[in-house]
Amino acid sequence: MRSGLSIRFAARNLIARRLTSALTIAGMALVAFVFGIVLMMSAGLRETLGSTGSPSNVVVIRQGSPTEVQSTITRDQAGNIESMPGLATGEQGQPMVSREVLVLVNMPRRGRDGVANIVVRGTTANGLALRPQAKLVDGRAFQPGSSEVMIGSALARGNIGLRIGDRIEFGLRHWTVVGVFGAGNSGFDSEIWGDSNQMMQAFRRQAFSSLVVGLRDSDTYGLFSRALAQRNRLGLEAKPETKFYADQSEGMARFISVLGQTISVIFSIGAIIGATITMYASVASRTREIGTLRALGFRRSSILASFLQEALLLGFVAGVVGLAAAASLQRMEISTTNIQTLSEVVFRLTLTPAIAVQVLLFSVFMGALGGLLPANRASRLQIVDALRN
Repeated sequence: MRSGLSIRFAARNLIARRLTSALTIAGMALVAFVFGIVLMMSAGLRETLGSTGSPSNVVVIRQGSPTEVQSTITRDQAGNIESMPGLATGEQGQPMVSREVLVLVNMPRRGRDGVANIVVRGTTANGLALRPQAKLVDGRAFQPGSSEVMIGSALARGNIGLRIGDRIEFGLRHWTVVGVFGAGNSGFDSEIWGDSNQMMQAFRRQAFSSLVVGLRDSDTYGLFSRALAQRNRLGLEAKPETKFYADQSEGMARFISVLGQTISVIFSIGAIIGATITMYASVASRTREIGTLRALGFRRSSILASFLQEALLLGFVAGVVGLAAAASLQRMEISTTNIQTLSEVVFRLTLTPAIAVQVLLFSVFMGALGGLLPANRASRLQIVDALRN
């Protein structure tokens, strides 16, 4: 008995049927493309919010508040936090704590109907110093005590389309955009920053939304968190800033992933049926060839393996095509509402090696399912019946 047929034999058979192979690959590649885009969206959102903040900073909010916008911290509570151990100090010995105010405001989207919920953050000189990744790319920083704001770079280049010199209205006041800052494609790029005290007055606030606390180093977090736990009467909780914002992405990322993968699975059923039809057609047109191979001594398992190789090769090529199409969009920006915070967030599609492997495996799996029954059919053909056709 002869050994198995080579992968080259399978490849030549696919090339011989260029049209049907191309149509099958196109259908499977479309599914692989959708699957890849979904994973890239989820990864991009996690990367954007996960890169927000600094590992040596801590965000303090009211216990049980899911976001900063829903949190309130009184001046007395803020004063207690500023006296806790482990805090970094500024040049004049003051604790590096920023009392911040966050509000969601509606802004029209340019070029289309609808409005976006934009985060307006009232911050301080300490807040700017605690976020060195936020750098001015145009204009200047807002002046404390003024109705000036600076905008994240995503708001300047996205469908909100704000520009330096624009006057925007919120909080019963007009604000002038004086600068644009970039924060390394993090969540801060989708925010508007202004003076905290002015935001308190404009929105008639008597309490802050959150405190951003600078620690001496990331190892001091344990000391700070234990001290905060001992003051449980304050009703506050703290998280490292990077973890806090990373957690804000989980709900939306899971929603995108589940919805997209469900759609991909539904689409894949059609692609698998297409691959099955293609492989059954191949078996029907090559019945005499199969009989000849069996007469020459090739085992049933060799015939089965050969047809499975064709199906797997179809899936692999489709996966490469779909992945290449998805990769061409990996720097595309998407502006959407984070269902967890109800705020606008701009992020980029991100392709990782893990995503590339998942797309290829998914596409090969589709090919395997599509080729399994036809390959089994080919291996069970009787030599005499096959040669008669």
